[in-house]
Amino acid sequence: MTLELKGITKRFGSLVANDRIDLRVEEGEIHCLLGENGAGKSTLMNVLYGLHRPDEGQILVGGEPRAFDGPRDAIAAGIGMVHQHFMLIPAFTVAENVMLGDERVRAGGLLDHAKARKDVAEISARYGLRVDPDATVGDLPVGVQQRVEIVKALTREAEVLILDEPTAVLTPQEIEELFTVMRSLREAGRSIVFITHKLKEVKAIADRITVIRRGAVVGTASPDAGEAELASMMVGRNVRLQVEKAQHTGSDTDPIFSVRDLTVLGENGQVVVDDLSFDIRRGEILAVAGVQGNGQTELGEAILGLRPPAGGSIRLEGRELTGRSPRHVLRSGVGYIPEDRSLDGVVGSASVAENLVLDLYDVSPFGRRGSMDVGAVHSNAAQRVEEFDIRTSSVETAVGTLSGGNQQKVVVAREMSRPLRLLVASQPTRGVDVGAMEFIHSRIVAERDQGRPVLIISTELDEVFALADRIAVMYRGKIMAIVPPDTSREDVGLLMAGVNPGDGAAPAEEETIPEEVGDE
Repeated sequence: MTLELKGITKRFGSLVANDRIDLRVEEGEIHCLLGENGAGKSTLMNVLYGLHRPDEGQILVGGEPRAFDGPRDAIAAGIGMVHQHFMLIPAFTVAENVMLGDERVRAGGLLDHAKARKDVAEISARYGLRVDPDATVGDLPVGVQQRVEIVKALTREAEVLILDEPTAVLTPQEIEELFTVMRSLREAGRSIVFITHKLKEVKAIADRITVIRRGAVVGTASPDAGEAELASMMVGRNVRLQVEKAQHTGSDTDPIFSVRDLTVLGENGQVVVDDLSFDIRRGEILAVAGVQGNGQTELGEAILGLRPPAGGSIRLEGRELTGRSPRHVLRSGVGYIPEDRSLDGVVGSASVAENLVLDLYDVSPFGRRGSMDVGAVHSNAAQRVEEFDIRTSSVETAVGTLSGGNQQKVVVAREMSRPLRLLVASQPTRGVDVGAMEFIHSRIVAERDQGRPVLIISTELDEVFALADRIAVMYRGKIMAIVPPDTSREDVGLLMAGVNPGDGAAPAEEETIPEEVGDE
């Protein structure tokens, strides 16, 4: 079934999120929608799925004009969508999640669970999805949960499947499994719209590529196009994709930053960081890799003092930081780039200038005799805006009105513009385009080259391999191994799934599929 969008425009107030977009997806095609974060990709797909109504333009399905008042209309037209954040109920089984919203009943008005289980088993077998109908969704790893979402769409007879940033939370092995499923769907004649900003994945799976920049289509390309060419189309300028850094010599063997036997509890009192130990030497980048949700967030919070450890020690240059307040940790020389800039990094309603001194407003030269020196704050802001290439009309502009990439640059500028003894950067380029990523990576390497120890926490393997001098892989709160950066992606991916590559064992959470699903 072909899908065509003609002149789709969607506005939110004065913001034009989609600007007269034309897109055609052929039957049996994997069509990649490529663009930086905030380019308008997800908005366009939400229009297609009936979550937003377009202000202008037309949707044609199989050559016929269609108007969608909601997702139910889109589903009826043969369109399915797997959202970036899964729409599943953890306490329900796979079969119960699949039938939710499309409930079938049998004699007596009872829900037909047997039919739902059979549908899941048949779809799983047909497309190689390997999903157990009776498994509780909350017990499944994220890669399998994603398969559940795909099964759910296919049981509703979706001919066009929209996958919105589907690899964001997957290990390399799970990404390969997803691509195998996508190829199987393509061979069966299904069409797939694959939304991403990851260039390597586009080249690996796409049949055709449409690039969106600032809400408008700027061109189409084939997967034979070079990564540099695609990156240039995404951001409108040439981008250096490789991080340039000298090899760490390891000559200074004394650790500057040490974590010993660290245990941290989560919100429900469960152990989320489990007896964890590591060191970082002078001028070294240690990158923590792992699928989101394996204790990385809590590790960063414990180091900064945002979350009190249940046990263990955190020491910087021999001084104990365990149990200290965030103010004390920051003023001990720790720079901290949080994983969620909106929640922990900036105050959206405050100006660029104010955000650049959030943790220094009360000390010289910015604070004097209990009041803030506005002149010094503005002078500092003007300097940082130029040095860190922060795109803003004025230092008085509210940070919340800036693009995500420029908000992140404000955080990076603040944390790297004071004397540092340690830099902790959690998801430092989350939600930024390849241009801003290039700049942030270069500044992180510059800190390392000045002799600072650097801790990177990232779910992006490209970022981990580009920056790391050593890689610590976390799984369920523990460090599986600390490996050199020339370790293969496959081995790191296995460690991320809880498997030691030398063991040859399957991941602990790998599901088993019953050969037959009988009637209840």
